[in-house]
Amino acid sequence: MSAAVLEIGGLAVNAGEIVALLGGNGAGKTSLLEAILGFRSTPEPVSLFGQDASALTVEQRVALGVGYVPEGRRVFAGLTVRENLEASSTAPASERRRRVEEMLVLFPMLGERPEARAWLLSGGQQQMLALARALMNRPRLLLMDEPTLGLAPLVVADLLRRLPQMAAGGMAILLAEQRAALALGTASRGVVLSRGRIVLAGSAAELAADPALADLMAGG
Repeated sequence: MSAAVLEIGGLAVNAGEIVALLGGNGAGKTSLLEAILGFRSTPEPVSLFGQDASALTVEQRVALGVGYVPEGRRVFAGLTVRENLEASSTAPASERRRRVEEMLVLFPMLGERPEARAWLLSGGQQQMLALARALMNRPRLLLMDEPTLGLAPLVVADLLRRLPQMAAGGMAILLAEQRAALALGTASRGVVLSRGRIVLAGSAAELAADPALADLMAGG
C-alpha cells in the first residue's frame, strides 16, 4: 500500500487515493479540513507526508504540498480568471505564467474566458476556477469541501470525472461531501463523521451498502 500522506485521528489518506469524508450538516467535515490545513487547532496530532505537522502554520503546510478547495468556491470576484490563478501561486513569475496557461488548457471553460471577472462566471465555472487555483501550487494532498454544492448535474459529472485522473498521478484527495452516493462513486474508501467523530469507515462499496449510512448522513 502507498505511504499515507495524511493521518489525523482514525483517518488516513494514501498517495494516489480518493477518500470520501461524509456526514450531514454539522457533522464536522469543514472543521476537520480546517484542522488539517492549520486554520484551527485540534487535540489530534496531524501528520503530513510522514512528518508531524501539528506546529506548522497554514503557509508551511501549503508549502509542503497541501491544496484546498473551500466550500462556496470563494474566488476573488473582482479579479479575472487569469489574475485569480496568478494570485494563488507562490512560484517564480515565469513558472507562474506557465502554470496559468496549463490550467487554461486543463479547464477549457476557463480557457475560453481568461480575462473575465470571476463574478461574471457561472457557478460551475467558478468551481473549476477554485479547483484550478488549488492546483497551481502542485499539491500532493488536495482537500475539497462540498465541491458539488449548487452545481448542475453535467458540471458535477465533469468535476468528479477529473478526480480519478488526478489521483492516478499520485495525488491524495480527501473529498468532503453530503451527497454520499456521488462521493462513494468516485472514492475508493470513505469515513462518516458525526459530531466530529468517525463513526463508520470502510470501502466505498461497503459504505454504500450499509443501511446505517442514510441515518448517519441525516443526523449530522
